[in-house]
Amino acid sequence: MAKLSTGDRDRLQRAIADAERRSGTHIALVVVPVSDRYVMYPLAYGALLALAIGGTLALFWSHVSVRFAFSAEAIAFAAFSLLFDWLPLRLRLVPRTIRNARARGLAHREFAARILTTHRGGLLLFVSLAERYVELLADRSLHALVGQQTWDRIVGELTASARTRPLAECLLSAIVSCSAALPAMKTD
Repeated sequence: MAKLSTGDRDRLQRAIADAERRSGTHIALVVVPVSDRYVMYPLAYGALLALAIGGTLALFWSHVSVRFAFSAEAIAFAAFSLLFDWLPLRLRLVPRTIRNARARGLAHREFAARILTTHRGGLLLFVSLAERYVELLADRSLHALVGQQTWDRIVGELTASARTRPLAECLLSAIVSCSAALPAMKTD
């Protein structure tokens, strides 16, 4: 997972401030390492494998004592649950639809907290690194003014470039694209 350095964060904040000054629109960027803890998955898969071990013992080695079988299941449950709690492995256990749903839910909560509560609207660029999820959310007036195709294009460019370029560069490009898509603030 790519991480942003302090210098990267400073450059991103300056780019956002410039875009906000030019357009008069509040822009928020949220980059999270992971959108959910997914606690249930290591436990569920650990329990499933422990039960499979217990069933295998009962089926093929019926002479094994209940105490030994129970101990083997308990050890297997603990070992597999700890192993599956390693984040890269844990994320592989979670179906993509659930990872995307959790990331989307967090994106919408962040939008509500950072944009809707300001009473001036704006847009949110949300990136969840572990889920490899990007979403750009805009308030109704901006969405109507700019259109979904523009937001989709910006997200598509960001996700495509993130495969080969540093994350900070990709985010800077996305902020510049958002700024260009927003109408300039009128100065009278």
